[in-house]
Amino acid sequence: MKKLALNLLLVVAIAGLAFICVRSILDPIEFSEQRSAREKAIIQRLIDIRTAQMEFRNSHNGAYADSFDTLINFVKTAQMPIVLKVGELNDEQLERGLTEQKALEMIAKAKKTNKWADVDKEGLREFRRDTSWIALIDTVFGKGYNADSLKYVPYGKGAQFSLATSSDTTKSGTVQWLFEASTPYETYLEGINDQEMRNLISAQKKIGRFCGLKVGDVEQPNNNAGNWE
Repeated sequence: MKKLALNLLLVVAIAGLAFICVRSILDPIEFSEQRSAREKAIIQRLIDIRTAQMEFRNSHNGAYADSFDTLINFVKTAQMPIVLKVGELNDEQLERGLTEQKALEMIAKAKKTNKWADVDKEGLREFRRDTSWIALIDTVFGKGYNADSLKYVPYGKGAQFSLATSSDTTKSGTVQWLFEASTPYETYLEGINDQEMRNLISAQKKIGRFCGLKVGDVEQPNNNAGNWE
Protein backbone atom coordinates (compact mmCIF):
# COMPACT_ATOMS: atom_id res chain seq x y z
CA MET A 1 0.00 0.00 0.00
CA LYS A 2 2.81 2.35 0.91
CA LYS A 3 4.60 1.45 -2.32
CA LEU A 4 1.48 2.26 -4.33
CA ALA A 5 1.11 5.60 -2.57
CA LEU A 6 4.75 6.41 -3.21
CA ASN A 7 4.36 5.49 -6.88
CA LEU A 8 1.32 7.72 -7.16
CA LEU A 9 3.19 10.59 -5.53
CA LEU A 10 6.08 10.02 -7.91
CA VAL A 11 3.76 10.09 -10.92
CA VAL A 12 2.17 13.29 -9.68
CA ALA A 13 5.58 14.85 -9.07
CA ILE A 14 6.80 13.86 -12.53
CA ALA A 15 3.62 15.21 -14.12
CA GLY A 16 4.01 18.44 -12.16
CA LEU A 17 7.61 18.84 -13.22
CA ALA A 18 6.70 18.09 -16.84
CA PHE A 19 3.94 20.70 -16.69
CA ILE A 20 6.34 23.27 -15.22
CA CYS A 21 8.91 22.53 -17.93
CA VAL A 22 6.33 22.83 -20.71
CA ARG A 23 4.93 26.07 -19.31
CA SER A 24 8.44 27.49 -18.94
CA ILE A 25 8.78 27.05 -22.69
CA LEU A 26 5.26 28.02 -23.75
CA ASP A 27 4.73 31.02 -21.46
CA PRO A 28 7.41 33.23 -23.06
CA ILE A 29 6.24 32.22 -26.55
CA GLU A 30 2.58 32.97 -25.83
CA PHE A 31 3.50 36.24 -24.11
CA SER A 32 5.66 37.30 -27.06
CA GLU A 33 2.87 36.51 -29.54
CA GLN A 34 0.24 38.48 -27.64
CA ARG A 35 2.66 41.34 -26.99
CA SER A 36 3.48 41.53 -30.71
CA ALA A 37 -0.19 41.62 -31.70
CA ARG A 38 -1.01 44.35 -29.21
CA GLU A 39 2.04 46.44 -30.00
CA LYS A 40 1.23 46.35 -33.72
CA ALA A 41 -2.03 48.22 -33.03
CA ILE A 42 -0.37 50.61 -30.57
CA ILE A 43 2.47 51.43 -32.95
CA GLN A 44 -0.02 52.33 -35.67
CA ARG A 45 -1.83 54.64 -33.24
CA LEU A 46 1.48 56.31 -32.31
CA ILE A 47 2.28 56.75 -36.00
CA ASP A 48 -1.11 58.45 -36.43
CA ILE A 49 -0.33 60.75 -33.49
CA ARG A 50 3.01 61.63 -35.07
CA THR A 51 1.34 62.33 -38.42
CA ALA A 52 -1.22 64.58 -36.75
CA GLN A 53 1.51 66.43 -34.83
CA MET A 54 3.52 66.99 -37.99
CA GLU A 55 0.50 68.50 -39.72
CA PHE A 56 -0.20 70.62 -36.64
CA ARG A 57 3.40 71.85 -36.63
CA ASN A 58 3.17 72.85 -40.28
CA SER A 59 0.22 75.08 -39.42
CA HIS A 60 1.51 76.52 -36.14
CA ASN A 61 4.99 77.89 -36.80
CA GLY A 62 6.76 74.71 -35.75
CA ALA A 63 4.94 74.20 -32.44
CA TYR A 64 3.26 70.92 -31.49
CA ALA A 65 -0.11 70.45 -29.81
CA ASP A 66 0.37 70.14 -26.04
CA SER A 67 -2.89 68.27 -25.40
CA PHE A 68 -4.98 65.67 -27.16
CA ASP A 69 -8.03 67.94 -27.07
CA THR A 70 -6.11 70.52 -29.10
CA LEU A 71 -4.65 67.93 -31.47
CA ILE A 72 -7.93 66.10 -32.06
CA ASN A 73 -9.83 69.33 -32.68
CA PHE A 74 -7.18 70.31 -35.23
CA VAL A 75 -7.48 66.96 -37.04
CA LYS A 76 -11.26 67.31 -37.16
CA THR A 77 -11.39 70.90 -38.40
CA ALA A 78 -8.17 71.67 -40.31
CA GLN A 79 -8.27 72.31 -44.05
CA MET A 80 -5.49 71.60 -46.53
CA PRO A 81 -4.82 73.60 -49.70
CA ILE A 82 -4.83 71.73 -52.99
CA VAL A 83 -3.35 73.65 -55.93
CA LEU A 84 -4.55 72.81 -59.44
CA LYS A 85 -1.72 73.57 -61.84
CA VAL A 86 -2.30 74.17 -65.55
CA GLY A 87 0.77 75.04 -67.61
CA GLU A 88 4.45 75.12 -66.70
CA LEU A 89 7.21 77.67 -67.18
CA ASN A 90 9.98 76.51 -69.51
CA ASP A 91 13.72 76.68 -68.79
CA GLU A 92 14.20 79.82 -70.88
CA GLN A 93 11.50 81.69 -68.96
CA LEU A 94 12.97 80.61 -65.64
CA GLU A 95 16.46 81.69 -66.70
CA ARG A 96 15.05 85.15 -67.55
CA GLY A 97 13.72 85.40 -64.01
CA LEU A 98 10.06 84.70 -64.72
CA THR A 99 8.43 83.03 -61.73
CA GLU A 100 4.98 81.56 -61.24
CA GLN A 101 4.05 84.53 -59.07
CA LYS A 102 5.15 87.01 -61.76
CA ALA A 103 3.29 85.02 -64.39
CA LEU A 104 0.09 85.09 -62.33
CA GLU A 105 0.48 88.83 -61.73
CA MET A 106 0.93 89.36 -65.48
CA ILE A 107 -2.26 87.41 -66.19
CA ALA A 108 -4.19 89.26 -63.46
CA LYS A 109 -3.11 92.60 -64.95
CA ALA A 110 -4.17 91.48 -68.42
CA LYS A 111 -7.60 90.53 -67.12
CA LYS A 112 -8.05 94.01 -65.62
CA THR A 113 -6.77 95.98 -68.63
CA ASN A 114 -7.82 93.52 -71.34
CA LYS A 115 -4.32 93.84 -72.80
CA TRP A 116 -2.98 90.38 -73.47
CA ALA A 117 0.06 91.09 -75.63
CA ASP A 118 2.66 90.33 -72.94
CA VAL A 119 0.77 87.24 -71.79
CA ASP A 120 0.50 85.90 -75.33
CA LYS A 121 4.17 86.67 -75.96
CA GLU A 122 5.10 84.42 -73.06
CA GLY A 123 2.53 81.80 -74.04
CA LEU A 124 0.75 82.11 -70.71
CA ARG A 125 -2.85 82.38 -71.91
CA GLU A 126 -3.71 78.95 -70.38
CA PHE A 127 -1.41 79.29 -67.35
CA ARG A 128 -3.42 78.78 -64.11
CA ARG A 129 -2.92 78.11 -60.44
CA ASP A 130 -6.21 77.48 -58.65
CA THR A 131 -6.31 76.71 -54.91
CA SER A 132 -9.10 74.74 -53.27
CA TRP A 133 -9.41 73.53 -49.69
CA ILE A 134 -10.22 70.03 -48.46
CA ALA A 135 -10.54 68.46 -45.02
CA LEU A 136 -7.19 67.37 -43.60
CA ILE A 137 -8.70 64.32 -41.92
CA ASP A 138 -10.01 62.94 -45.23
CA THR A 139 -6.74 63.57 -47.04
CA VAL A 140 -4.24 62.42 -44.42
CA PHE A 141 -6.15 59.70 -42.57
CA GLY A 142 -8.94 58.73 -44.95
CA LYS A 143 -12.70 59.17 -44.86
CA GLY A 144 -14.38 57.81 -41.76
CA TYR A 145 -11.28 58.06 -39.57
CA ASN A 146 -12.17 58.40 -35.88
CA ALA A 147 -9.98 61.27 -34.65
CA ASP A 148 -11.23 60.81 -31.07
CA SER A 149 -9.40 57.46 -30.95
CA LEU A 150 -6.00 59.17 -31.18
CA LYS A 151 -5.65 59.56 -27.42
CA TYR A 152 -6.63 56.01 -26.44
CA VAL A 153 -4.17 53.12 -26.03
CA PRO A 154 -5.36 49.97 -27.86
CA TYR A 155 -5.85 47.16 -25.32
CA GLY A 156 -5.49 49.78 -22.60
CA LYS A 157 -9.05 49.47 -21.26
CA GLY A 158 -9.72 53.18 -21.75
CA ALA A 159 -6.24 54.39 -20.78
CA GLN A 160 -4.83 57.36 -22.67
CA PHE A 161 -1.38 57.98 -24.08
CA SER A 162 0.80 60.47 -22.25
CA LEU A 163 1.46 63.53 -24.42
CA ALA A 164 4.13 66.11 -23.67
CA THR A 165 5.86 68.96 -25.50
CA SER A 166 8.93 71.06 -24.86
CA SER A 167 10.90 73.80 -26.58
CA ASP A 168 14.43 75.09 -26.52
CA THR A 169 16.20 78.02 -28.13
CA THR A 170 19.31 77.11 -30.09
CA LYS A 171 22.48 79.21 -30.19
CA SER A 172 21.31 80.71 -33.47
CA GLY A 173 18.12 81.91 -31.76
CA THR A 174 15.85 79.37 -33.42
CA VAL A 175 13.11 77.83 -31.28
CA GLN A 176 13.19 74.04 -31.45
CA TRP A 177 9.97 72.27 -30.55
CA LEU A 178 9.80 68.65 -29.39
CA PHE A 179 6.95 66.29 -28.55
CA GLU A 180 6.55 62.83 -27.07
CA ALA A 181 3.64 60.39 -26.87
CA SER A 182 4.03 57.22 -24.83
CA THR A 183 2.45 54.39 -22.91
CA PRO A 184 4.09 51.92 -20.46
CA TYR A 185 3.99 48.13 -20.70
CA GLU A 186 1.72 47.92 -17.67
CA THR A 187 -1.04 49.73 -19.55
CA TYR A 188 -1.42 47.24 -22.38
CA LEU A 189 0.32 44.02 -21.29
CA GLU A 190 -1.20 43.53 -17.85
CA GLY A 191 -3.18 40.31 -17.56
CA ILE A 192 -1.35 38.31 -20.24
CA ASN A 193 1.37 36.96 -17.98
CA ASP A 194 2.40 39.29 -15.20
CA GLN A 195 5.66 37.44 -14.48
CA GLU A 196 6.75 37.68 -18.12
CA MET A 197 5.82 41.37 -18.07
CA ARG A 198 7.95 41.95 -14.99
CA ASN A 199 10.83 40.11 -16.67
CA LEU A 200 10.49 42.36 -19.72
CA ILE A 201 10.43 45.53 -17.61
CA SER A 202 13.49 44.38 -15.67
CA ALA A 203 15.40 43.64 -18.89
CA GLN A 204 14.53 47.04 -20.38
CA LYS A 205 15.58 48.88 -17.24
CA LYS A 206 18.94 47.14 -17.23
CA ILE A 207 19.77 48.52 -20.69
CA GLY A 208 18.32 51.94 -19.93
CA ARG A 209 15.41 51.78 -22.34
CA PHE A 210 11.88 53.12 -21.91
CA CYS A 211 9.61 50.41 -20.53
CA GLY A 212 6.87 50.67 -23.11
CA LEU A 213 6.26 52.28 -26.49
CA LYS A 214 6.80 55.91 -27.37
CA VAL A 215 7.28 58.22 -30.31
CA GLY A 216 9.35 61.42 -30.20
CA ASP A 217 11.34 62.67 -27.23
CA VAL A 218 11.02 65.83 -25.15
CA GLU A 219 14.57 65.55 -23.79
CA GLN A 220 16.51 65.53 -27.04
CA PRO A 221 15.74 65.72 -30.78
CA ASN A 222 15.31 62.31 -32.41
CA ASN A 223 13.47 63.30 -35.61
CA ASN A 224 10.22 62.12 -33.98
CA ALA A 225 11.32 58.48 -34.21
CA GLY A 226 9.50 55.71 -32.38
CA ASN A 227 11.48 53.51 -30.00
CA TRP A 228 10.44 50.49 -32.07
CA GLU A 229 12.18 51.88 -35.18
